[in-house]
Amino acid sequence: MTDEGHLPVTQWKLKGTGHENIEESLAKEFGIHRIISQMIANRHIASLEEARSYLYPSLNDLRSPFLMQDMKIGVSRLLKAIYDGEDIVIYGDYDADGITSVVILYKFIKELTPHVSYYIPDRVQEGYGLKIPVIDQFKSKNIKLIITVDCGVSDVEQIAYAKSIGIDTIVLDHHEITDQLPVAVACINPNRPDCSFPFKHLAGVGIAFYFLIALRGSLRKEGFWKDGQYPNLKEYLDIVALGTIGDIAPLVRENRIFAKIGLELITEGKRPGIRALKEVSGIDGQVIDSFRASFCLIPRINAAGRIASALDAVDLLLAENMDQARPLAEKLDLHNRRRQAMEKDIFNEIIGQLGTNPDLENTNALVFSSEKWHPGVVGIVASRLVDLFSRPTFVISLKDGVGKGSGRSVSDFNMHKGLQQCAPLLLSFGGHYRAAGISIKEDDIDEFAIMLDEIIGNSIESSEIVSHTFIDAECNLQDINLDLIHQMTLLAPFGCENPEPILCARNIKASSPVVVGHNHLKMRLTSDGASVNAIWFGMGKYLGAINGANLDVVFSPQINYWNGSSDIQLKMKDAVVLT
Repeated sequence: MTDEGHLPVTQWKLKGTGHENIEESLAKEFGIHRIISQMIANRHIASLEEARSYLYPSLNDLRSPFLMQDMKIGVSRLLKAIYDGEDIVIYGDYDADGITSVVILYKFIKELTPHVSYYIPDRVQEGYGLKIPVIDQFKSKNIKLIITVDCGVSDVEQIAYAKSIGIDTIVLDHHEITDQLPVAVACINPNRPDCSFPFKHLAGVGIAFYFLIALRGSLRKEGFWKDGQYPNLKEYLDIVALGTIGDIAPLVRENRIFAKIGLELITEGKRPGIRALKEVSGIDGQVIDSFRASFCLIPRINAAGRIASALDAVDLLLAENMDQARPLAEKLDLHNRRRQAMEKDIFNEIIGQLGTNPDLENTNALVFSSEKWHPGVVGIVASRLVDLFSRPTFVISLKDGVGKGSGRSVSDFNMHKGLQQCAPLLLSFGGHYRAAGISIKEDDIDEFAIMLDEIIGNSIESSEIVSHTFIDAECNLQDINLDLIHQMTLLAPFGCENPEPILCARNIKASSPVVVGHNHLKMRLTSDGASVNAIWFGMGKYLGAINGANLDVVFSPQINYWNGSSDIQLKMKDAVVLT
């Protein structure tokens, strides 16, 4: 952990250099500030056409769904089921991505046939993916077609079993492909080596949405809607945005389009379930950006699948009026409060372990396990530990000699590839670059921790396993005004691979620092006649070091709304005291 008084907290890296030509063209073409054009160039945008698509995301920029391998086959099989009146079940995962995938598929297909239902397994009792006893239940109910969403690609044995008893499967999944593909009628996954779809980083709900585009297109071609009134899929994007942001999918290309339009729909608040969720979150009437979605709405959706039943979240998103939605939103809010309490206890226990064994902080990977921890919240704790210690982390819940663990990674290490090398020690595993889940015998955890530590050590220089702050541009305090901040909103929504813009200013005078709220450091920054308020969240311990000092500061400018008024505020990321 960072020593008190030691600044800077992170290692600074200035992006850019070499983009001057495109920066100048961008500034001229779009009438934007040079700082904004530099930020756009830093996001690997190399042409005016790319920049226009980035600044003004449009559904017209979506590629054809039929570029995905097996898309045509999958849609044809579902159409057969619809026309023949076969019973269909949508089988999803219990996180926000899986829940939203189930909702959009069920909502759309329900308009086409009454013979459709959905199933989400219990996280604790059943676990991730298809299970043979559940397939037997489907057989007893005369189910003829399973559509898996946000799962299925690794369920080779289960899908083969379903086929052997006369049930077909369509797989809609985005997880890495470990070995062979299942013998599904269609396996739609951009990560297939033979899939020509150019964007490989869709969330599960993004693939489900593309499937609906293909399905609707095929039905229109066949004249299914005689009156010409067919469903408007744009109206589904509020749900698609929640799943995409919730899965921490890169907010670029297709995902950026989904998130940008979807967040606007969430702000508009027409869907009763989302409006009720905004109410219990205390953000009704506010503009919903990716930050508010990530920290207010999505945790409540996830909480249902983590510690209760994901079906509560499905019911909420399918609710048709506020009378139905409000009690369900309150229920999810209660689940979330319980989840927060569990998470806090686990996190504090692990921090205590690190306090008594500080050598653990010097390892390349952090691995913790306990029988006391709920498996539904270990992934969130792993994420918090990665944020704090900047190294891949697994937190494992133990029961009857077997551990179920969730891992989170840093940008320099592919978690899924690392686990492939650990496979001999694992009962099962799955996931993608940044996040993964494992099942492991309790007796093998220590050896797993050692092996993972070695794998990371061999793939990443030890000097790189530190927290970095990537700076978009240097500026003067005089550059920070309302127009610049307004132009910065063109770059939103912010998230994975499209981070909130970060600026650096040199030789700034800090004055009147004070600790406010929960250990936040508030101060006034001045330079060459310009003066602005700044806040550094959770960094009250640096009060003595900052007071009266000259600083180089790293920050994101924002508008601070308080008691009916607003002013510019710098959200600080780091600082260096100048000697």
